[in-house]
Amino acid sequence: MVSREATVSAQCLCPAAAGLGVKDVLRKKPKRRSRQHQRVLAQRKVLPQPPPLGPSASPRPGPSREPRCRGRLRPRASAGCVASPSKYVAIDCEMVGTGPQGRVSELARCSVVSYHGDVLYDKYVLPEQPITDFRSRWSGITPQHMAKAIPFQVAQKEILKLLKGKVVVGHAVHNDFQVLKYTHPRSHIRDTTCVPRLLSSGGPPKARVSLKDLALHLLHKKIQVGHHGHSSVEDAATAMELYQLVEHRWEEKMRRFCTQQEDQEDDSSSDMQQFMDDRYWPDDLGPSPAAGGGGTPSSPGD
Repeated sequence: MVSREATVSAQCLCPAAAGLGVKDVLRKKPKRRSRQHQRVLAQRKVLPQPPPLGPSASPRPGPSREPRCRGRLRPRASAGCVASPSKYVAIDCEMVGTGPQGRVSELARCSVVSYHGDVLYDKYVLPEQPITDFRSRWSGITPQHMAKAIPFQVAQKEILKLLKGKVVVGHAVHNDFQVLKYTHPRSHIRDTTCVPRLLSSGGPPKARVSLKDLALHLLHKKIQVGHHGHSSVEDAATAMELYQLVEHRWEEKMRRFCTQQEDQEDDSSSDMQQFMDDRYWPDDLGPSPAAGGGGTPSSPGD
């Protein structure tokens, strides 16, 4: 007969005999797996972990992958040579005379049209000095127009706002800029007095052709007819049409001009870098080798 102590000792030695289930027996086996899992966790702790992304955390800034502009790909030069049609406007101004005998030209009307000929601006302007010659035969300005004219300072601010950043087309446009008291970038000016030069294969013409003659021979239309003077809107639109005749040829020429300007800038910068290099300085300005860099240079006769 088996005693009670023997039964208790048998239960301690054999868990299965003690009534433990299969799940309880298997629960103690996966020690190797847990150790492997611990080693994996230890390896993960050694490796650098990416920072959490959240509302307060931002990704670590990496190196920029934007292409660098070098040489002829610099945007500052190309921006001045290439523009879309929305960046083109044409301007024409009508002047009156002020001062003794009306010899001083001042702005009395200004018109600005778009690339497609739409009127963007057309106002009469009151000159800063009293008008002594209306020049009505050419300008079409009369005293009645000055009744609804705006001050020059106001008109100047409005017009320059339209011209800013635009390619300006006009016929002898330097006269328009002069009465506006304004200087426009040279690369953004298209003066239609150059149209005959672009169309002809020879040298430049001896004299400038008037806008009226260019419109008649190249556009086959008549402008500036009658005795009521010129229309600045009509003249500005005509200048834009003349420009469009040679647009591709003109812009290609401007692109070559900009490329040459860039090459000259690059050459000048490299020349300056070479000039600042010590090996290009004269020997008599450098330290004497015998003096150890602190003495005076020795004369050729020593």
